[in-house]
Amino acid sequence: MRVDFYHLTRVPAEGVLPLLAEKVIGAGGQLLIISESAAQLDRLDEALWTFKPTSFLPHARAGGDNDGDQPILLAAAIPEGAPRQTIALADGRWREAALDFARALFLFTPDVIDDARGVWRTLADAEGVERHYWKQDEDRKWKEGP
Repeated sequence: MRVDFYHLTRVPAEGVLPLLAEKVIGAGGQLLIISESAAQLDRLDEALWTFKPTSFLPHARAGGDNDGDQPILLAAAIPEGAPRQTIALADGRWREAALDFARALFLFTPDVIDDARGVWRTLADAEGVERHYWKQDEDRKWKEGP
């Protein structure tokens, strides 16, 4: 299981997740995006619709009529029966249930960096967990590193 830590210093989750979502569904996967913030879910919903001027990323909110048919699902909590492929924790809060997925994308801002460091240290001892840390450079390109 792979956990990618995304340190958001230049762009908010709404600016990063459409790019990540495009890669996940482009590879035939499904993505569950979690945030306890209703306002953030609204912004993410809008970002997925307007990501590209000529198209949108197909998605739905959990609890809707067609939420199981969409490759991207937005939710405040992990819904029962959600596909366990890729989960994105958009609100900077780690959930142990993310370890039940094949891959987790953990997005966090500088104000919760101490919590993210704690998760990083905890996962160092978790069997079968591969950790990766990503940060943006001055050109807003993602670089893996310390």
